Amino acid sequence: MPPNPLRRLLNPAALLISTLLATGLAQAQPASVALEPAFPGLSFDRPVLMLQAPADADNWYIVEQAGRVFRFANDPATNTATLVLDIRGRVDDGPNEAGLLGMAFHPDFQSNNQVFLSYTRRGNPLVSTLSRFQATQQGAVIDPATETVLLSVDQPFGNHNGGHIAFGPDGYLYYGLGDGGAAGDPPNNGQNPDTLLGALLRLDIDGAAPYAIPPDNPFVAGGGRPEIYAWGLRNPWRWSFDRQTGDLWLADVGQNKWEEINLIEAGGNYGWNIREGAHPFAGQATAGLIDPVAEYETGSDCSITGGYVYRGDRYPGLTGTYLYGDFCSGKLWGLAADGGFGPRLLAETGLNIATFAESLDGQLYVLDYAQGQIHAIIQGP
Repeated sequence: MPPNPLRRLLNPAALLISTLLATGLAQAQPASVALEPAFPGLSFDRPVLMLQAPADADNWYIVEQAGRVFRFANDPATNTATLVLDIRGRVDDGPNEAGLLGMAFHPDFQSNNQVFLSYTRRGNPLVSTLSRFQATQQGAVIDPATETVLLSVDQPFGNHNGGHIAFGPDGYLYYGLGDGGAAGDPPNNGQNPDTLLGALLRLDIDGAAPYAIPPDNPFVAGGGRPEIYAWGLRNPWRWSFDRQTGDLWLADVGQNKWEEINLIEAGGNYGWNIREGAHPFAGQATAGLIDPVAEYETGSDCSITGGYVYRGDRYPGLTGTYLYGDFCSGKLWGLAADGGFGPRLLAETGLNIATFAESLDGQLYVLDYAQGQIHAIIQGP
């Protein structure tokens, strides 16, 4: 899965300086940033996600690609993480981009104890799986025996599994799926609204079993799968909602030339595989396609990792900045989301940035896939 978000491993010694392009010029420049160890007493094996449960700022949860979930205290001095769930026996993490890829707490978790997981299980070759689990002991245990599979999607190849899940401000569960893998999307899944691959789904998991379709989903009256919210995606590894505006920022991993960032709208077609970023790939037509708000050319960079718009109160120079990075180069950029879409290089971290995390109070973190460590993003000089 990812981290290579998912694409390929490069020799760090061969990394070169990349060219960065974007749509529009920034009207405001985000502050520089620095990283500091957040929990230096902890390390994990291929961490791909970190999150907090609703109304519980005292704990963090870490997802490991192989199929384990840990919880630890939100204390920089902690050196203990407790195993919450182990489903390694169900998870197929053999392909590089496969494994336990996503986790989300129900917005009413404090009352219903529902946890949702996204993972790949064994199939021909893989099956992307979205499941509901029940937690006990105030979230200290997620019971594997309570799994209810909500959705299964066959993957034609072993990569581009996407897998991120998150609840939107509307209360619906969003689920990102890649185009099914291989190079160039040979089945043309990205431009086929009759498949769930290459799309961002939107599900009502509080409705009829296993889920209901939100009544305002774009294809609810026909023309495509009713679960689809947006399509034309290649591999939407990490995406997030701006907690202030509700905007959905999605970083889509490119093929060989362009990594892109999209602002998602209902029914939007983001172009893959007709276009890679804002550039022709398998066709010239542009009618009805939405270009990214920013993109960068690969080189030393090779796999975009989406982040968050900073809405915390500690670093006012970062307010309204969308932070994102690259898995291969470790570069970290900011887009001045409130003032324009021109990117600025904020730091060269040297990390394999697998994912970003946002605390309940709006502070941001990055996880290093290779070393398994957690770093806090702070405002630089």
